[in-house]
Amino acid sequence: MTVSGRFVLLVALGVVPVVAAAALASSAVGAPPDAGAQAAAIASAAGARAAWLTLLGWLALVVGLGAIDLAAAASPRLVAFERELPPRVRLGESARSELVLRNGGPRAMRAIVRDGWQPSAGVVGDNRTALRIPAGERRRMTLVLVPTRRGDRRTERVTVRSSGPLGLWSRQATHLVPGTLRVLPPFNSRVHLPARLTRLRELDGRTPLLIRGQGTEFDSIREYVRGDDVRSIDWRATARRTDPETPGGTRLMVRTWRPERDRRIVIVTDTSRTAAARIADEPRLDTAFECSLLLSALASYAGDRIDWLAYDRRVRGRVHGASGAELLSRMVDTMAGIDAELIEADWAAVPAQVRRLTSHRALVVLLTGVDSPANAAGLLTMLPQLTAKHLVIVASVADPAAVEASRGTGDLDEVYRAAAAERGLADGARVAAALRSLGAETVTAPPHELPPALADRYLALKAAGRL
Repeated sequence: MTVSGRFVLLVALGVVPVVAAAALASSAVGAPPDAGAQAAAIASAAGARAAWLTLLGWLALVVGLGAIDLAAAASPRLVAFERELPPRVRLGESARSELVLRNGGPRAMRAIVRDGWQPSAGVVGDNRTALRIPAGERRRMTLVLVPTRRGDRRTERVTVRSSGPLGLWSRQATHLVPGTLRVLPPFNSRVHLPARLTRLRELDGRTPLLIRGQGTEFDSIREYVRGDDVRSIDWRATARRTDPETPGGTRLMVRTWRPERDRRIVIVTDTSRTAAARIADEPRLDTAFECSLLLSALASYAGDRIDWLAYDRRVRGRVHGASGAELLSRMVDTMAGIDAELIEADWAAVPAQVRRLTSHRALVVLLTGVDSPANAAGLLTMLPQLTAKHLVIVASVADPAAVEASRGTGDLDEVYRAAAAERGLADGARVAAALRSLGAETVTAPPHELPPALADRYLALKAAGRL
């Protein structure tokens, strides 16, 4: 049972009859002005007694009305629920949570229903809804959710508060109605995909250009047409191809090339403590997910095979053997439930994890933070084991705030801040130089620029035939 504000106000209104009763009682036994103190005391006692009797009577009346109102309220325990939720939604997009309530009692129900979503589910507006449900009928309650975090956003309980016709007392019950909405990574970097696919088609020679894309694998031999690179002329094939229109003549034949296909790409996302840092108001881990999704979509379209691994000291997620639309679907579904762990990464075990995914030469992309020698010590120790067999790219996020702070030359605080930022940038440059000296390539850019920068490096390696 719950008490409404209307009941409290009704109790407070009892002050009026109490004061009026006390005044009437005092005046009824009142004495003339020249009466003694004894008569005044008698009048005061009569007024107090009347006030108490009126107060008790008022409270009895109000409580009686509340009890009658409570008895007239429909039972909230006789409500049945059906929950309708989309299976998943991207971070930042909206979803509709619908709850169907059926009144199984014999009375019409006037109720306030509260759906207990956790705060990160991002309920728009109030999660309390007033409903009137006639006996045996259904009503639908709709909430708009705009989640603020990845992962599974849950609701466990629904509270129904049923009030009577006077709205004084209410009957309340809480029901277990679980629901889960999986919030996927937003994949905002997909806006860069069309431009990179166009470049890939140009590389493949499927888009008309003044200079045809060369590619790196032999495809076929055809006749020379204007615009072909003369370096692609195959003189042996030309000697064998006679020109029927010119006696004794031949036709120029050129070799056509296409980009490398069916190459192996292994993307390793670091989920250790360095991935929890926020750069430009975005966790490093989320930036790494954006890079993984954009590179996977591009490489899958190019015909390469992609394996994805989330790792710190244990495997947090793995996608292996998928391609096309299934690849991205499995990746975002796996990424949704992964958060950074405040532990050190075990880089020594990464080569073994890569071997479990592929025994062939592959492009291994390590998405991690390399902003200081202390953070990169384990990576630098392990890296020669990977570069001995694989082509390795180490992609990391650059902090634009540090670059901006390094330019400060105002007061003394700005100078010290600039010196600290410059020291951090120098440490990052030293680590990048050490990575390159060990045979790895590095890609460093601010959070929103890193995914397209990594995709561009992949296309450059593909064009050069280094995959």
